[in-house]
Amino acid sequence: MLSVMMVDDDPAILDVTRQVLERSHEITVRPVISAREALDLLDKNSFDAIVLDYDLPEINGIEFLKIIRGKGIVTPVIIFTGVGRENAAISALNNGANFFLKKGENLEMPFIELQRMIRHAVDQRFMGKAKGLARKIVFDLLNFSLDAGFAIDPDGNVLVWNRAMEQLTGMPSHAVMEKGNYLYAEPFFGKRQKMLIDFVFSSDENIRKARYMVISREKNGPVVAVTRARKPDGTEWTLWMKATPLFDNHGEFVAAACIVRDVTTTFRDVSIEEESEAGTSPAAANGETQPSGSGGFIDRILGRAMGQYKEGVVLYARNRNYRGAIEAFERAIEIDPKLPHVWNDRGICIRALGDYDEALKSFLRAVELSPQNPEILYELGETLEQMGVMQMNNRYIEAAVETFKMVVNSLPNSMDSWNHIGICLKELGKPEESKFYFDRARDIKLWKKDTPVPRKRNEFL
Repeated sequence: MLSVMMVDDDPAILDVTRQVLERSHEITVRPVISAREALDLLDKNSFDAIVLDYDLPEINGIEFLKIIRGKGIVTPVIIFTGVGRENAAISALNNGANFFLKKGENLEMPFIELQRMIRHAVDQRFMGKAKGLARKIVFDLLNFSLDAGFAIDPDGNVLVWNRAMEQLTGMPSHAVMEKGNYLYAEPFFGKRQKMLIDFVFSSDENIRKARYMVISREKNGPVVAVTRARKPDGTEWTLWMKATPLFDNHGEFVAAACIVRDVTTTFRDVSIEEESEAGTSPAAANGETQPSGSGGFIDRILGRAMGQYKEGVVLYARNRNYRGAIEAFERAIEIDPKLPHVWNDRGICIRALGDYDEALKSFLRAVELSPQNPEILYELGETLEQMGVMQMNNRYIEAAVETFKMVVNSLPNSMDSWNHIGICLKELGKPEESKFYFDRARDIKLWKKDTPVPRKRNEFL
């Protein structure tokens, strides 16, 4: 026998419906006169189906649906009401109702249809719209995560805003839950606008136009990107985001989730442009170096390689013209491929435009030419750290730690290098070990003994 809870504020409707449904001796009805009473009852009891009036006082049928689906209650729900508007039916079904049935003047026909709907909904319980279950999984998943994360439903309303997100943004969950219209963007950007979570089905080109640097992308899966933003208090920060669409077991899109990290310290020199592509020459894109021409020796004697290097330094350090600087550096490399600082600054520009793999090749070539140079080692360390954070790959971060340790071996009072080691160890889940390096960086600052990493480019600025 099927157990059905019927919620309606009209006692006469409750009584008639109970009598008709129980006539078959296959259904028992528990009449409930208010949504609050029904919610209390569901905390202690379970039913095979719920028959729900649309227009209820205090908590209406749609609000009741949202509450129980948000709790993960997947009991089939049939909206049985005198409201016949099309938008009411759409709203009910979009919020997890299984069926919508209008009360009619001929009482017998709706009750026959209601019986059929109850049986069908129970039979198809785990094959129908189990939105409540899917949303409960999303809720539990994000609240279990130590990363700051949130999720929105297909209409853009916030489903989850976890504790770590409250700490990152200062916005409590009650201020944003069940709200849409891009309210969730305000603590990040100081205004309402689309975020990466809203671009999970968009092309990389559209994501870049929204001033994100796309790091990685899977078809119908996660997209990882970095962007710069301005907080409501006016300060800037750099945000690493990973957003993904979520589907139920029938392939229906039920939510989008996003993890957010503050990576301002790690990504200080990243340029977020409308088209975040390295823009290197065809030879550079293939990892090749053009051979020196027949006049290379004379050009080197005349200092033409250094002239091109100086031009590149001015282009990127003063004008932030990274593509123009890369072209100048590659002209210098064509003249003399054994200048480590040219390869190093070329890597800085390529990294700023988002091509980390090509930038890494350039830094490794510079290290090969000058293995003990602290400037080159420092830039290599930053690149490895950024790649590790973006790709969530500990091997890169571990390599960054070893690289920064080489820097502090030659520059023991390099505050930034000690700080970077602390950041990397914290990313590796070693907070106690990282504390030693953070304390060392703090002490150097307090003692005013910081030794900045020397920069070759400063000779020309």
